[in-house]
Amino acid sequence: MPTRYQVQEGDNISVEPLGQPLTFHFSQRTAKNRFLKAAMAEGLATWSPTELEERGIPTPELVELYRRWGEDAQGWGVILTGNVAIDFEHMSGAGMTVITPESPFSGRRFEAFQAMAAAGKANGSLMVAQVVHPGRQAPETLTKEPFSASAVPLAPKMGHTFAMPHAASLAEIQRVITGYGHAAEYLERAGFDGIELHGAHGYLIAQFLARRTNQRTDAYGGSLENRMRLLLEIAQEVRRRTSPAFIVGAKINSVEFQDGGITPDEARDMCALLRAEDVALDFVELSGGTYEKIGQSWADDVKESTRRREAFFFEFAQTVVPAFGVEPADRTTKVYLTGGLRTAPAMVRALDVVDGVGLGKPAAAEPGLAAALLDGSLSGAIRPVDQIAHDDGLSLIAACVQFRQITQGYEPFDLSDPTATATFLSDIGALFQRRAKDTDQKESGVCNFSGPQTKHISAA
Repeated sequence: MPTRYQVQEGDNISVEPLGQPLTFHFSQRTAKNRFLKAAMAEGLATWSPTELEERGIPTPELVELYRRWGEDAQGWGVILTGNVAIDFEHMSGAGMTVITPESPFSGRRFEAFQAMAAAGKANGSLMVAQVVHPGRQAPETLTKEPFSASAVPLAPKMGHTFAMPHAASLAEIQRVITGYGHAAEYLERAGFDGIELHGAHGYLIAQFLARRTNQRTDAYGGSLENRMRLLLEIAQEVRRRTSPAFIVGAKINSVEFQDGGITPDEARDMCALLRAEDVALDFVELSGGTYEKIGQSWADDVKESTRRREAFFFEFAQTVVPAFGVEPADRTTKVYLTGGLRTAPAMVRALDVVDGVGLGKPAAAEPGLAAALLDGSLSGAIRPVDQIAHDDGLSLIAACVQFRQITQGYEPFDLSDPTATATFLSDIGALFQRRAKDTDQKESGVCNFSGPQTKHISAA
């Protein structure tokens, strides 16, 4: 049996609040519970190093992955997809899905997105696609001429190097806005319930929000309102091109509020702008981390107060949530907290501050975790061995290997099992050796798990 994060003795809190529906004010759509399957890059879409139109089409494997997350009627209230790019030549990784402004509302790509949406929402979950432009945070192997808010370089990180970005022109900014709007309309027509604008983790919107990466002197730089202009104009364009029932959310980042990014006062002002009627965000997901500062692993220097709460960004949430409304009933923009929550009691306590909780890597290890927490059969997520738990980059790769297992009809390997973990580490070691020789970038995604596997038995 897997080793799990343990509930503290006497911490017998009812999980009933996690099972309560959540209605989004602007779209008037209702999530069946307070769980959000957080976005994680799957690396399972089609890829070609030379044929741009062959990039980013959802595969049957990707459809199967979302079928598994959506197979339980008591499962995830909201299922967020991994990154959907809006430009073939500006991608954060090979194997991510792509919808460009030129993508038609028909054909192989469109039908594949339709299948993906139908699979995830088959049993009542809301399917929301996370859409992103990487800006300067696109590997140099994929993007030779990146742009950002300003010409601020990004140092090599997580095995990638990044080309020097140039400051985005007004035409490039307009194409980004158009790209998000087209993607939203495309996704709604394909059957998705909503879109999340990725304004976190160091991607383009975050690059405009943070002072250290935005040194512009035009309408998109300087004051907080100017630095927010790109995000606000994207949200308005998305609303213009979709129906009132389409969910629109955004992911924002605690790290961007530190180290020369955004001050606490600006954070509160920013949240007040995001709940405005002309922006009409149904939800905001609070998270953290960039390529420069990941910030989402249980490293030794994590504060003890953070360990007790289990949420990496709890203090950040306490700072900004009141700007959306002190009482839940006052919040026209609902708030999710993602990052570090591992036991049911901690998730319930988080609802004292936010409206819902997001789970990422635990959902890769156990696609049915939300339902199991709600029915009481489980009280905590699997606790990985320390080597994985303390290394966020390694744990993300492990999640991608687990995705592959899921698409092949297996249960994910047990991250708490030292033997299974050793097999995983051997597998990715061989993968890295192959990648070093793959100068033509023909290979995308990760490797298969070579150890013993257990077939998945689908829910009734």
